Amino acid sequence: MTAAALASIRAGVSGSVAFEAVEPSLRPGVQALGFQALRWLGRAEALRRQLAKRTPPPAADALLCTALALAWDAARSPYEPFTLVDQAVEAAKRNPETRAQASFINACLRRFLRDREELIATTDREPVAQWNHPRWWIERLKRDHPRDWQRVLTANNSQAPMTLRVNLRKGSVDGYLHKLTAAGLQGFPVGESGIQLARARPVQQLPGFADGECSVQDAAAQIAAPLLMAGLRAGGAPLRVLDACAAPGGKTAHLLETAAPGDIEVTALEVDPARSRRIDETLARLGMRAKVVVADASRPAEWWDGVPFDAILLDAPCTASGIVRRHPDVRWLRRESDVEQLALEQAMLLQALWPLVRPGGRLLYCTCSVFKEEGVHQIEAFFARNKDGRLLPSPGHLLPQIGVNARGLPDNPLGDHDGFFFALLEKQKG
Repeated sequence: MTAAALASIRAGVSGSVAFEAVEPSLRPGVQALGFQALRWLGRAEALRRQLAKRTPPPAADALLCTALALAWDAARSPYEPFTLVDQAVEAAKRNPETRAQASFINACLRRFLRDREELIATTDREPVAQWNHPRWWIERLKRDHPRDWQRVLTANNSQAPMTLRVNLRKGSVDGYLHKLTAAGLQGFPVGESGIQLARARPVQQLPGFADGECSVQDAAAQIAAPLLMAGLRAGGAPLRVLDACAAPGGKTAHLLETAAPGDIEVTALEVDPARSRRIDETLARLGMRAKVVVADASRPAEWWDGVPFDAILLDAPCTASGIVRRHPDVRWLRRESDVEQLALEQAMLLQALWPLVRPGGRLLYCTCSVFKEEGVHQIEAFFARNKDGRLLPSPGHLLPQIGVNARGLPDNPLGDHDGFFFALLEKQKG
């Protein structure tokens, strides 16, 4: 099943869809193995090229590469190497698509066990095998972050932590930490309202989750709402706030959590009707309300009422190059041409939404990307086109970071978090 998911991802299916096809009772285990295989796929493919002169058919190649990805590093392997080989060969025999290649897979894996050290040493010379990212991705990171690219790639191959956002309308960080302790769970505070768990848990095991006391949200993503809303105060009327690309609703809810009831009115836009329903579900669990609109943010004439917004959150579509710890399939699904295409879409959204900000209001542009074309270069181009804005203090590029006590970069104050970019823009008056 893990190999079948890998074959689907190689065919262009997202990892979330590929693993969703697995029977629910088996999904957690299959996804865990699949994520590990995706994190070491570059190494596995390099090893397969050493073991086979020709690329096997897709199903057989996916099974062989899955086994190699799981077996190449004994310290990380979930099973003993010989057990992995036996399981892979048995799986090949049971599947009509791979039955004819079972002997070939067996021969390749047995040779790998015999010549492991030599084969690994040979593949060490290949950057894609060493870093387990496409070559273009590695080269772009070298160019964008010449001092930190190795740290970013290393972080990308780690498992991301589970971080919660405490709903400050319903409690406090300290109060929720006590609830976690009472439930036998451990965590520690990060940021203004976050708690990083010592160990990931199903949300059903989190105290008060069903009642909206907390949400799951990475520490970097938790920066967005407070950054946008800091210092904005409601006068006679509630603040008008737009979440322009809102699904699944985490940031929409966080915007509401930053203000007292009645001080803020949030409009949440989402172009995909199916994804917009997730916003409704998120808000219902938290006991909050927003105006959810199914519409294209880049076409305000179709949905805007003409009244300017005090604040706009634009969490723009991007390569997701900052969240590959959580979505290890992204690096293999993306193409270099996607960066330019998405940068054009981001620029279009910025230009469409900027006129909707009132003078003195703000727009927060953010992406879960570490590529500068989707971050600082995008904002430089924005200011070249628009002379009525200024940049307020913003984190800029946050690079993915491992470990709470890691020797953090100056722009990584949160310790363990995903990669993000933030630019807070203020429209000047007059």
